[in-house]
Amino acid sequence: MGQAKARGTKSEGGGIRRFFTWKKLLGTFFGLCLLVMGAFYVLYLLVPVPDANAMATKQSNVYKFSNGKIFARTGEVNREIVGLDKIPKDVQYAFVAAENKTFFEDSGVDIKGTARGVFNTLTGKGKQGGSTITQQYVKNYYLTQDPTVSRKLQELVISLKVDQRLDKNAILAGYMNTSYYGRGAYGIQAAAQAYYGVDASELNVAQGAYLAAVLQAPSQYDWTSANATGRKLVTDRWNYVLDNMVEEGWLSTSERTKQSFPEPRKPKAAPGAEGTNGYLVEAANQELMRQGIPEAQLKAGGWSITLNIDEKRQKELVAAVDHQLEEKLDRKADKADATVQAGATSVDPKTGQVVALYGGIGATEHWLSNATRRDYQPASTFKPVVLASALDNGATTQDGRKIGLGTVYDGTSKRPVEGGDTPFAPENLNNQSYGPVTVQKATNSSINSVYAQMIVDVGPKKVKKTALDLGMKDGDAFMEQPAMSLGTMGASPWDMAGVYATFAHHGEKVTPTIVKSAEHKDRKVEPVDAIGERVLSREAADTVTKALTGVVSSGSGANAAGNYQAAGKTGTSENNRSAWFVGYTPELVTAVALFGEKPDGTGQVTLTDTINPGRANGGGVPAKIWRAYTTGALGGGSDARFDLEAADTVVSEPQPTGTPTPSPTPSDEPSDDASEPAEEPSATATPTEEPTEPAGDPTPTRTPTTPGVPTGEPTDGASGGDTGDPGGDVDEPAKPGDLKPPKP
Repeated sequence: MGQAKARGTKSEGGGIRRFFTWKKLLGTFFGLCLLVMGAFYVLYLLVPVPDANAMATKQSNVYKFSNGKIFARTGEVNREIVGLDKIPKDVQYAFVAAENKTFFEDSGVDIKGTARGVFNTLTGKGKQGGSTITQQYVKNYYLTQDPTVSRKLQELVISLKVDQRLDKNAILAGYMNTSYYGRGAYGIQAAAQAYYGVDASELNVAQGAYLAAVLQAPSQYDWTSANATGRKLVTDRWNYVLDNMVEEGWLSTSERTKQSFPEPRKPKAAPGAEGTNGYLVEAANQELMRQGIPEAQLKAGGWSITLNIDEKRQKELVAAVDHQLEEKLDRKADKADATVQAGATSVDPKTGQVVALYGGIGATEHWLSNATRRDYQPASTFKPVVLASALDNGATTQDGRKIGLGTVYDGTSKRPVEGGDTPFAPENLNNQSYGPVTVQKATNSSINSVYAQMIVDVGPKKVKKTALDLGMKDGDAFMEQPAMSLGTMGASPWDMAGVYATFAHHGEKVTPTIVKSAEHKDRKVEPVDAIGERVLSREAADTVTKALTGVVSSGSGANAAGNYQAAGKTGTSENNRSAWFVGYTPELVTAVALFGEKPDGTGQVTLTDTINPGRANGGGVPAKIWRAYTTGALGGGSDARFDLEAADTVVSEPQPTGTPTPSPTPSDEPSDDASEPAEEPSATATPTEEPTEPAGDPTPTRTPTTPGVPTGEPTDGASGGDTGDPGGDVDEPAKPGDLKPPKP
């Protein structure tokens, strides 16, 4: 019986083997192949070569104010078709080397790459990749950019047909003329003009290799706006293109060694983005791209985009800058005047909506938006971030006293900080020493030595975390050192408006947003929720606001006072290269900054002796622009008051070490009534051009200086080692008569 069972098992196994023989497996495989080939043949017969897609008649984008009024139309195709005979041969080879080395021999398709692309699409693994030049031309000219399997299969079939009907030169010319290169440029001719200011016929091999490289990621690889990673990637890609040309025999080794990276020129505004409205268009486009709209799709047109920009407030901001700054400058005749740039961003703190933005004198004259650039230091407008971090973390002084507005610090100029890993002894403005002062007084007068010690007491690492939580951006200059207290990192008016809006919104993060809605015929973008999670305790945020009301009512920001309750902070960076006032009322947060920039945009310069003799400081023109705009934007003023749950101001002095420390006068602190500033201007009073110190705390005698004469620097040179002035903040309100009279 056992033998029978064994025979049965053997017979059963033999049956399975007979069913799965090699012949049957191969037959099944070839049958499937024939089936696939037959299906593809049917597909080949059924799919025609279509007419050119809608890009041939591309639409404009329409941009509207929040009230629905159109203020700009952009997006007309920036393209000029040129024949291959107008494109240098080595530039042609650069594109082939970059995208498809076998282009001149292949059948127009890459089966393996296409299969990989279909698999990636089905599995959600991102970009498809693997296309030949012919396939990319077909996608650009006949189809769409949609990442779908059906579109990929259509691309495959049409590419085979196009490769049979057109010669390689026609396909290559079509590819180079339909591709998108960034900067609104479609086609090689527009790209040559946009990046190098020459016709395509004048491109050299290095420039051609760059344009071939930039096709892979136009926005990321644009040298003038790319970050360090983007620059490295495009440089590597450029080298890859040239090396492939050598490998294919299209460029000699000796010529290859002569090539140097051809940095493109700075971009210029596309037609339709002229004037200050051009900056609004660019800011909206950038936000949409951050939300996932590819730049190529956005530039293809057909979008109706409504911004949060309030038409009235936008006009008020432009008028404030014109009246307080531009009317006093002569950019054409005065070289110093030509270096002054202004930028501003205004945000509703309750919603996060950007209601007004000033990027510069005009997008065609100065393409880079001063409202969003991050290449200048925010200086002492960063000090409230240090205070916020101290309050939120419950930080204490070196002798164990909890930090609050009444905490007494040593305000001696060049006082070495205690307890830090990095030696630092910052100089106050004009080397002025204040002696024992409260944190409130140090905030009002922007005393560097106090805040340098405070950031060590809190911990630079904790302060940086607070700054990033509030919405500031990290970067190489954002070093965790005591000098960070003086705002030595880079930040934009947009960034700082978001930070201060978070203070105004009681510690819940506010991320400025400019796009209200964006609609396309087949897509709609929902607005961003600008109000995020809590990043500061309400008490910490409200206590910062309480401190900053003192800056406006009794300190360096007095020129911002008006018929409203306001809080704010001045800032003036090293060598007077930037001057800031960032302030807010209960209804509006606005960051205003002046930047010193060479007229050709190639570097930073001092603002000293430009808009007024001596320093251009945050308490001067920036505060006056802020006041003029805020007054107009609020319809002449406002009765709104801050609703604060701030910590009580309790004077906390250091323990005596032999010599009694004099108590500060009560006027150093703002009123304990958190809803009112220490000195509220009357509803009808016009603020004076020169702030006055509170009674009982006379202004210390300042050491006179001559404008432009060096006054020293921090002992460790942490703020840049510039001997033009102390590192970090050098706030000093402008005095009557300092402003230059309007020029005829």
